[in-house]
Amino acid sequence: MRLSLFGLIDRWLAPASDPARLAWLGGVTYAHRGLHGPDRPENTPSAFAAAIAAGLGIECDIQRTRDRRAMVFHDYALDRLTGAAGLVADHTADQLQRITLTGSDDTIPTLEQLLAQVAGTVPLLIELKAVHGASHHPVCRAVAAALAGYSGHHAVMSFDPRIVRWFARHSPMTVRGLVVTEEQDRGVIGNLRRHAALWLARAEFLAYDIRDLPSRFAAAQRQRGVPVLTWTVRSPALRDRARHHADAPIAEGAGIP
Repeated sequence: MRLSLFGLIDRWLAPASDPARLAWLGGVTYAHRGLHGPDRPENTPSAFAAAIAAGLGIECDIQRTRDRRAMVFHDYALDRLTGAAGLVADHTADQLQRITLTGSDDTIPTLEQLLAQVAGTVPLLIELKAVHGASHHPVCRAVAAALAGYSGHHAVMSFDPRIVRWFARHSPMTVRGLVVTEEQDRGVIGNLRRHAALWLARAEFLAYDIRDLPSRFAAAQRQRGVPVLTWTVRSPALRDRARHHADAPIAEGAGIP
């Protein structure tokens, strides 16, 4: 098959990894922020326990703290999910571990606590959040430190290609992925942006917005051996779409069978 110029550069700057290294990524459903619901808030020990009991993989989110620890929490601010206020990054890990998630007895866990809870029983996707205007190095170092010695299947991923590239440089044994949303930008400039992000990131897999599938970019990467996961699958119809155009769904609610 004749490759396009972009395809040739993809192979040069972001070569596909050994399929055996990435085989565990596919063939599993990942519970988006854990198997959460009305009595189990997202990204909590209760939601993770439910996912483990159901035999689901887990997707979670990481924010960094003032003392540069990795906390399992999605938002930059505390107010949506807790009775507290302020930015996660303005609190210490000890302070955050004493904050209760609204509607439960769960508190905000550290990444180390999540790893101890999972203990290799199910695969884990760890999405790192970049604080706008701040260096990405602290959150990368915090996650890498927490993962040191962890032997269960796990991968890091981020929208920020600099974070993915950090792991390519400093923790090459960690499987790494680029989170992608096309945001209705499928023209030439959007295509160039996606390739440039892939080249900078040196990503080994993609976590793709289900709303953008099918996608020529995602299909081309998948064809050359880069696994494609997809988020957030919230219905049987989206699950069917994921089955045709991706290797694994990151799902919640009715998207989980």
